[in-house]
Parts: sequence; C-alpha cells; structure tokens
Amino acid sequence: MGAGDSKLSFKKDVFRLSEEHNIPANDPYWLSFWELPESAADVFTLFSSADIRRTRDAHLENLETLILVVTSRLFTLRHHPSFPDPEIAPERDVLNCIRILTRLLPFIYEKENLAEWERKFFWGSRRKRTRKASITKTEVIFDEAVETNTTEGEQPPVAPSNPGETDYETVQPLMEELIDTLVDMLFYVRFTLPKSYGAESQTKVPYTIWQSGVGSNTPVPSSKELESNKIETLRLLLSITSQCMFIPANLLPVQGTRALTYLVTMSEKRVVLSLLCSLLNTTLKYNPASWRVPYDHIVFSDPRRVLVTYSLQLLLVLLLYPVPECTGDIKNSYRHWLGRLHRTQDFQFMVDGMSRILSQPMQAHTSYLPGSQKALKWAPEMIMLFWETLQVNKRFRSFIIDTDRAYDFVVLILFYALEHRLDPSKSGVVRMCIFVLQTLSAEQKFGICLNKRFEEQNTLPQSMIIPGFSGTFADYLIISIYNLITTSKGKLSAVYPALLATVANIAPHVKNLSGSASSKLIQLFASMSTPEFLLANESNHTLLSSLLESMNAIIEHQYSENPNFVYAILRSSKRFEALRNFTLESGQEEIDRQTRLKKDRGETSPKTSFESIPETPSRTAPPRTLHVQEEQTPFAIGDDEESDEEVGKKKGEEEDAAAAKIGTPTPTPLVTSPTTTSPPPGARPLSSPVEDAVPYQLRGMSEKARGKMPERSNSTASLASQIPASATGTCTPTGRFTPTPAWIETWLPHLQLHTLLTIINLLEPEVRATLARANVPGADPNTTNAILNLIRSAPVAQQLEASAIRTHLFEWSHLALGWYESLLWGFIFVSEMDVSKGTVGVWNGTTIKLFKVKETKSEGVSLLAPRGAVDALGTTLVERLGSVGRQVSGGGTGAGGDRAGRRSISSDNGGERRSEERGGHVI
Repeated sequence: MGAGDSKLSFKKDVFRLSEEHNIPANDPYWLSFWELPESAADVFTLFSSADIRRTRDAHLENLETLILVVTSRLFTLRHHPSFPDPEIAPERDVLNCIRILTRLLPFIYEKENLAEWERKFFWGSRRKRTRKASITKTEVIFDEAVETNTTEGEQPPVAPSNPGETDYETVQPLMEELIDTLVDMLFYVRFTLPKSYGAESQTKVPYTIWQSGVGSNTPVPSSKELESNKIETLRLLLSITSQCMFIPANLLPVQGTRALTYLVTMSEKRVVLSLLCSLLNTTLKYNPASWRVPYDHIVFSDPRRVLVTYSLQLLLVLLLYPVPECTGDIKNSYRHWLGRLHRTQDFQFMVDGMSRILSQPMQAHTSYLPGSQKALKWAPEMIMLFWETLQVNKRFRSFIIDTDRAYDFVVLILFYALEHRLDPSKSGVVRMCIFVLQTLSAEQKFGICLNKRFEEQNTLPQSMIIPGFSGTFADYLIISIYNLITTSKGKLSAVYPALLATVANIAPHVKNLSGSASSKLIQLFASMSTPEFLLANESNHTLLSSLLESMNAIIEHQYSENPNFVYAILRSSKRFEALRNFTLESGQEEIDRQTRLKKDRGETSPKTSFESIPETPSRTAPPRTLHVQEEQTPFAIGDDEESDEEVGKKKGEEEDAAAAKIGTPTPTPLVTSPTTTSPPPGARPLSSPVEDAVPYQLRGMSEKARGKMPERSNSTASLASQIPASATGTCTPTGRFTPTPAWIETWLPHLQLHTLLTIINLLEPEVRATLARANVPGADPNTTNAILNLIRSAPVAQQLEASAIRTHLFEWSHLALGWYESLLWGFIFVSEMDVSKGTVGVWNGTTIKLFKVKETKSEGVSLLAPRGAVDALGTTLVERLGSVGRQVSGGGTGAGGDRAGRRSISSDNGGERRSEERGGHVI
C-alpha cells in the first residue's frame, strides 16, 4: 500500500468493523480487505490487536462475516481457472485473504468463552449456494454470503423459499475446507510451484515435492516470489494449528485440537507424502555454511531462512501431535510415513542435513572471527526432529549406528547439553538432549559401538574438552554425564534418572573402561551414598539403586574387560561395606559429625533441607560417608581414587578438586494435579508433575500406546518399581520429609550390593598381598599393571550370577507430552518474534495458556547491534504503527503494553516455571 490515503482508508474500514452492527455480506465494503493491503506488515500494523478484540467482543457478527467473505474469496480464487491472473484472479487477493485470517485466528482462540461459537462456526455442517445458483444470482457478490453453519447432529436451517432446494448443497465444515485449500495452495502452479509444472501435469495442483531429497531426485526451480507465497501459506497453517497455545499443557494431550487432528488423520496418502517430503527436504537441504562474506548477516537478511524456519516448525507440529485417544483408533499419518522410510539414500540425506544444521552453532562458536557467522536459531527444533525420527523409525536408528554417524550425534547432543547446563533459561533444551541420549542408549548396538576409541577431542569447543582425556566414546559419555550432574549445581536434578538410565543402558556392553571414567562412577556412588543425600527425600535412594545397577551390569557382563573399574571398586570397598550397614541412627550421627566439623572450621553448616552435597574430590579430603576407621596399609581401601593414567604418569596432573554440587531433587508428591484446571468429562486422570514438570523416567503411559517407539521384549519396569510401594517416610506439618527406620528398611535391603561385595571379598586379600610384595626391595615398581593382570586372570566371573540385561526406555505420559508440546510452541513463539522483527508477530499480545511469557530488558549497544538516529526513528515508526511487544502471562493473565523488548517463555507444568533462552529471547 503505497499512498498514505490508502492506508488511512484501510484503517477507517477496520474501525467500521467495531462501530457498526451487522454490516451486510454483500456490501462492497468488504472488498477493501483484500484489495488495499500490499504487504503482511500493512495488515498486522493497521489491523491492531485492540481493533480485533473490540470487534470480537462488541460486534462478533461482523467478525464472523469478515471470515466468511475472506474464506469465500480464497476458495473462489483457488478454483478459478485463470488464477493467478493479475487482472481476473489476482494473486494479491489470495495473499491478503491469507494475511487477514492469520491475523484474526489467534485472537479467536484466546477467548475461552468463544469455544462453543468457534466449534459451531468452523466445524459445524454447512449448506451453501451451488455454483450454478451463484451465477444466476448475480446480485450476490460472494457465493458463500448466505451459507449457514450448524453443529454436528443439528439440522441445518431451511433455505429461503425463493431459491429452489437444488440451489443449496451440503459441504464440509469451513475449517476443513480452509485447511484443504491451504494445502493445495502449497502445491499450486504459478503460486508456489513454477509454471512449467502445470504444463507437464495438466493440473493446477500436481503435489510436486518442492526440493530434491527424500522421495524425489528431481530438482525444482524456485523464485523469491514463489518462496514468499509459501511463507505466507505456511504461516497461516501455523496460525490455524496454534490453538494449542491457548490450551493448558495438562489438557492439550487429552483433548487435542480439531484442526491438527484433521490435518494428521484425514489427508490422502499422496498429499501427506508430498507435504512431508517437501517440508523435510526444504529444511534439511538448507546449507548455512555456503560461501558468504563474513558479517554479511548484519547488513543483509536471508529470506530463505524464513521459509526453512516455517517448514521445520510446521513439520514438527505435524509430527509431534499426539492424536487424542477419544478420537478412536486412528493414527498420525505423518508419524506413520516418517517411520516407513527405509531407503539408504534417504537416511544419508537426512543425517547429513541434521548434522549440518546442528554443527553450525558449534562452528560459529569456535570461529576465529567472533560473530562473523550468524548462529542458526532452530538447532533445538532440529534436535526435536532427530529425536522424533529416532523414535518412529527403527531403520534410521540402525543406520546411524551401522554407519558410525551415531558418534557425531553423541558429540553434537553433548555439546548443547554441556554448553547450556548452567543456563536456567535453556533447561528445556538441555533436558531434551538428555532424553535423546537415553533413547539412543536403548539400542544394544549403540552400547557396543561406544567401545571405539575417541581420538578427535582437540577439535571440540572448549566447553567439551576433558583435560588429559584418553579413552573410548563410552569413557567420554560417562565422564560427560558425570560433569552434567556435578557441575550443573542441581539445576538438572529433574533428569538425574534419565542420565543414570543412559549409563545403565550402555553398562552391560562397555569394555576397557578407563581409570578416569571408573573413578567418576565411584565418585558418583560416594556422593549418592552419603547420609545427607539418602535422607534428603523419599526418592533419592532410587538414584543410588540405578547407579548400583549400572555397576553390577559392568561386572556381571564384562568383568574381564574392565579391570580398571574393578580396581576402583576395591579401592573404595569401605564405602560399599558402610552402605550395607547403614541405619537411620548412624546416618544422622554422621550428619551431626559433619556439621560439627564444619562449625569448628568456621564453615557454613549444611543446609537442613539437604539441597546440595559436595562431589568426591580426587585429591582432597574423603567424601562424607559413614565414619569408618581406615587401615593404614600401602593399599588403603577407601582412599580417594586415582585413574590409571595418573598412576602411569607418576601422578602428574591432578583432577579438578573443586567441590561441585549434586543437587538433591525437591520432594514432590507422587500424585498431584499439575494445575487447578479441571479435565473435561470423561478424560483420564493425568500423570503427576514430577520434578519441575518434565517427563519422569519410566513412568506414565506405555510406549506402545503412545506409538513412539517399536515394542521391545527386554523392556523393564520403572526403576522405582524395584522398591515396594510402601517406601515412604513421614512428612511434618510444613511438608518437610522426615525419614523413619521403617522407611529405610523398605529400600535398603533391595540395594544391589551382593555382586560388589562378592568381588571385594574374593579379590581384596590377593590385592593386599600384591601390594605387600611391592614394598619388598627389588620388586617390580609397576604395581598397578600387576594388580590389573591379577584382576583379569582371577576366576571371579564364574562365581557371579549374571542378571538379565535390562533396557530403560523413555516412556511418555500425558504430562510429558504437555511439556514437549509447550517446548515446541515456545520455540515457535520466540522464533516468530525473530522472523517478524517486531512487526508481523502472529501471536503478539495474545493470552497464551500453554506457557508463560514475560518481557526482559533489551540488549545494549554493541558493535554488531549499533544504535543511532536511524534506529531511533525506525523504533518510533514501528511503535506508532502497531503493537510490537507485550507483557504476556499464561493462565488467564492478559496482555500488557505495546513495547519492544526481549521475551521470555516458561512452561507452567506442575506449578514450577521453566524457561529457555534462544537468540536473545528466553524460553
């Protein structure tokens, strides 16, 4: 819209919507909504959120008519034989209809008391004038201006007596026709596909895959105009499906949304495959590392990134959506067909594309020119896509393991987890990375392949480098998991079970575990077996049980291949024996003793809530455990561990002696309600929120019901199921957990200490004798090698009864699905702010219920983001034209002032806020 009077005219038409009653559907006034705007910015700035709300609340009938005439115009042009002819059926009209609908729908979804109206209006059965009658009635401008909407089961009103009965026909609900039309427009010749494809296929909608890759080897030419049209159409589809944002997380997996259910279940196979492959190929074929001038992103924008962003987001919205069980035995077609991919070249294409996108932030992080490359914002979404593909396609899992690409993804996933472990705003991404590792570890071949030696650590970013590391990928993974637990300051306590489940899954297959990795496992045991940790709440003992299960699996299944680990156990034998004799009285005495020692040294007393426990340092004082008198012998059992590398190098480099913390999970009731919102009648009870409302391992609905992964015969029950259900202590009136002797007796006898104590009893005398002989003058000084050879040759394995290998799968619950959906839609919300640059934000100013939104301070001036007169003028213009930023809180709070700024989003599941930062915004 070039001239100012045109803008003013459109703004006056917008005002008229909220000022007049029942504007007739055949009034030429409606033409302005698709004839006047010339860009999406015109629609979003001149049709403000206040205008929409005022019309919606005071003149709903006008809003209803607007939607009817706009969709009618869109449907008519879709079927027009000359579209997109600039004179007869202009492309401009379709784009403006799409923009108007994109602008309106979120404000309809946000108002809860419009739910019934929305259901009748968009999903009720309809009768509209036939095409023949529309041509006859030339005075009616819009062929759907007299259509009627009814709910399912209701009889549609009788048509006027003047037209004949044959003048009307029953058609599909309005939203279904809108969705089908938009999907067709994504494959429309001369609108989103080049003209040449119309001549070849003799149809306007050939459903040609946009890019070569999965399902197609034919390159398809494109242009800026065609890609821009795809962007507009994809954005409207995201707006339609964004009803998820306005449903609380605990209800979303139960009730779902009609639009998404229709999209993923009712489309034809050809349509599903064309859209799936188009979105997948557009996303994965994008190469951010193509040759560019350094710092070019500061001056130029890349419109193709916007198309890739929307393609990836819509793809994930379709793949992640769990079809509600109340809809019957129907499946998500997009998940189904993604799981049916099997060609090697398709998997190679997918793996190359995913690793290229995921490695780009790492490369930007290590660039010699800081800030010369613009880090991609959708790496978390790509991790989601990788995780979804792992879960639905067992052939893909086998492919990445058989081709050794699993190593690349382990390193990439660990990069995001380690890089952001201390950032509470990115805890969602970190937790998702941990769940991906657990999903990978459930494959037996994955545990076996980790025994390959890791040689390329020096090429990694600084945050991932382990000083003095020498070992296998299994060593690197275990040490990285140790670092995640001990250096995250308790921020990841909710996913300790997932980290330990990952170790438990690979433990039966690990060989040649290094002394350093062995020492880390023993240090974890030392910290988790302290009285402070065990008595902190009623669930910490399950973490210790999981760690002991991993230790047992290593010994029972790979004893002779892991002498370093056995040696580490022998050096800490007193700790295992002390745990066997653990009592409530002795534990409390030890806590009191440590408190007195700290007081004598002038240190702060331990927190009574047991919020943190120091890690076992390598060369400092022994860890706090039950007080035992150590024997003063050359082999002091219970001394601090040293790795074989340290011994071989004459104790050269010391491990970090800083007292890192293992956060103790906050006591959480086993069954509570995530929010005060009541589920709909007939809905099944939801899983309880556990630890910050993220998925709790091995709880919730089975994966078979979820359809997330193939069923496995070696699947086991919950870690917590090893402990009787009565394993609870007592709670004070303030809610603080108080352990009792009876509670300790319910889990202590079930700890798997038998195998560990057996090898200690069998090997300790021989190791002591070997150490004694080493003190004799002239003896071999390399005592460590002698002990390791003794352990390898000892006939201990025959005296151990190997238990069955257990696989701890990631299982989904309604609560977990709600968290997952809120994470995805939070990414989409913040990404839209980055894409729109504050002018076209689809959800600006809306009341989100799926997560919470808050505004943070804008970043200051920098060399990469200078501020001056031009910036000030641009900001002023934007603020005057429309809403830019809102202070929004979910759960019923409304919109705030219009001002630009950074956003933060947090999901409010189970009463605790979670947030995650990405590209200047916080999610």
